[in-house]
Amino acid sequence: MVGFSYNVWRMEITEYNANIRDASFEMLLQLSELELIIYSGHYDNDPIAGNPRKAWVKVGLIKDLSQITNARMQLATEKLHQDWRENWHTFIQDNQSTELLIKSIDETRSEVRFLLATLE
Repeated sequence: MVGFSYNVWRMEITEYNANIRDASFEMLLQLSELELIIYSGHYDNDPIAGNPRKAWVKVGLIKDLSQITNARMQLATEKLHQDWRENWHTFIQDNQSTELLIKSIDETRSEVRFLLATLE
């Protein structure tokens, strides 16, 4: 009975970790794509690759994926969402907005890496 209970517990932990890893890796990909959109809009003045509407989708997906993770990750993605909401309309022209958004992406990326490092 103890062995069966342990196996069930271990399978639940393994599935939880796999879900967290999948969500985390996807968030890292989306964060990179968001960063590329910001760089394309700000530095390359590319209205297609740097389109803020594409970035809204990325920010929303990152926030949605964080719901699978933990509270700390959800706070980080909420901050990213708030920073984007406050600066999306100025990042193309304003260095300060761009730097703030990149800093927010970097902080979120750090939280993802921390979460991955804490998995069993």
